[in-house]
Amino acid sequence: MAKMKAAIFLEPGRIILGEKPVPEPGPLDALIRITTTTICGTDIHILKGEYPVESGLTIGHEPVGIIEKLGSSVQGFKEGQRVIAGAITPCGHSNACQCGAWSQDGPGTRHGFKPLGGWRFGNTIDGAQAEFLLVPDAMANLAAVPDSLTDEQVLMCPDIMSTGFSGAESGHVRIGDTVAIFAQGPIGLCATAGAKLSGATTIITVDGIASRLDISRRLGASHVINFRETDPVAAIMRVTEGRGVDVAIEALGTQATFQAALEVLRPGGTLSSLGVYSGDLTIPLGPFGAGLKDLKIITTLCPGGKERMRRMMEVISSGRADLKPLVTHRYKLDEIETAYDLFAHQRDGVLKVAITP
Repeated sequence: MAKMKAAIFLEPGRIILGEKPVPEPGPLDALIRITTTTICGTDIHILKGEYPVESGLTIGHEPVGIIEKLGSSVQGFKEGQRVIAGAITPCGHSNACQCGAWSQDGPGTRHGFKPLGGWRFGNTIDGAQAEFLLVPDAMANLAAVPDSLTDEQVLMCPDIMSTGFSGAESGHVRIGDTVAIFAQGPIGLCATAGAKLSGATTIITVDGIASRLDISRRLGASHVINFRETDPVAAIMRVTEGRGVDVAIEALGTQATFQAALEVLRPGGTLSSLGVYSGDLTIPLGPFGAGLKDLKIITTLCPGGKERMRRMMEVISSGRADLKPLVTHRYKLDEIETAYDLFAHQRDGVLKVAITP
């Protein structure tokens, strides 16, 4: 049986480069040869043991590749075609999908909470940090990459671009809105771009790294706040002349950023939460208005499926969002352990790492 290299989770603190058999696609599946992938912040939660997955699982959920082999019933694609697949891979016929909750298509409870529905790659099935990836329900999830776009241009589409944009979409950002975005890591930066595309005219970004704030300006921020230099809640209230923001997007997953996002909302505003939290959250009574402030708190797992991927690539093709600055480092798959060490410790200004077998 043919073997492939893969980044394998063993236990908290240990993701190693190992070998696995090359998967064999079923009738509705596709096997793609990975040409570029990356490491996500959620993978670091897995590495640290903050999000539980089974030992022996291949990690990663952001694939760009070439179709190596198609299942016998797959139509509309051909071997040798360059494709992406979203981090979320809905089947299209489950109860969740039929209810319109495409991202929640998946198994039931596990480890005391739901395993985020349709997020399968690197969560409930082997993922993309490998030489080959098995894509389930290929006709629902593969999206052809235009020849005009490079791997790195579409590398953000499977997860962080889709996730960041969905923060603005779920928050119902409208033309003329004022939006605050807490944390300008890769997902927060994509949320900034998404808020601009959705029509927000005042976009306030918060981070503690000056270079990330600089990139956020390029993606649409009108005001930037370094929380190491000033209290972001007070600064946002000054910018809005005490009104507060229409939508606050939380893109880190901590109690502090969640509470700050709640504190800067205007009455009737929306907190759009994208962060992956590793502990319980507390809702403070005052900012919550004792439950009488008409606030909305919404969480989002990015949509999946081929149509979502097509739309993300259309945004890139049109030039409406340039996410190339997010790829700051490049490694071979053979160097995946070094890449994890860099990314986990956030050294050398890293934002996203392109991994190529």
